[in-house]
Amino acid sequence: MSEKIKAEVRSEFGKGAARRIRREDKVPAVVYGHGNEPIHLTLPGHDTMMAIKHGGANALLELEIDGKPQLALTKQVQVDPIRRVIEHVDFVAVVKGEKVTVEVPVHLNGEAARETLVVTETATIQLEAEATHIPEFVEVDIEGAEAGTQIHASDLKLPQGSTLLLDEETLIVNVTAQISQEALDAELEEAEAEAGIEHEAPAEEAPAAEAAEGEADAEE
Repeated sequence: MSEKIKAEVRSEFGKGAARRIRREDKVPAVVYGHGNEPIHLTLPGHDTMMAIKHGGANALLELEIDGKPQLALTKQVQVDPIRRVIEHVDFVAVVKGEKVTVEVPVHLNGEAARETLVVTETATIQLEAEATHIPEFVEVDIEGAEAGTQIHASDLKLPQGSTLLLDEETLIVNVTAQISQEALDAELEEAEAEAGIEHEAPAEEAPAAEAAEGEADAEE
């Protein structure tokens, strides 16, 4: 479902105009697409933030522009890193029934078997979906998955009406055996030995090491 937002067409551009818009708790935005000239808009800050938060990365908004509705798909959102408020939004104009290409996040559901490590190899997947039926995410069930389990793009259960635009052999999730700390330490020591890395003896061991060397010299 699209969120309805009343938009104002703006004629002022540039950083100064954008700052003035933000001071009024509003958001500058642009709508591209369908061979038309870009439409520069001003949107209500709170309503826009809530609509995008609710809709996710591919939020679909119904913008009221000069009294006419326009479906707009969110493509890029600029957020202030300190204040965490929206600074600018780019939209793509769409029409009902139109197919669009989107990036959808992968969500893991459940817990794998004990002593396993679950790695999400591909965090987002590319889909083609109807503009008004874009899934928020694609769920991957890993409940009880044993070490050695691999889930590829071809294994994904896509929402109805969605088409995968990704190589079916793409690895999405990889479940491996958990490596113990002892095994990690052994691997590190082996790698350092191959690289010729030597560590100095700890301070408390140094006198003993020197004494041992002294004894060896005396024997010689």
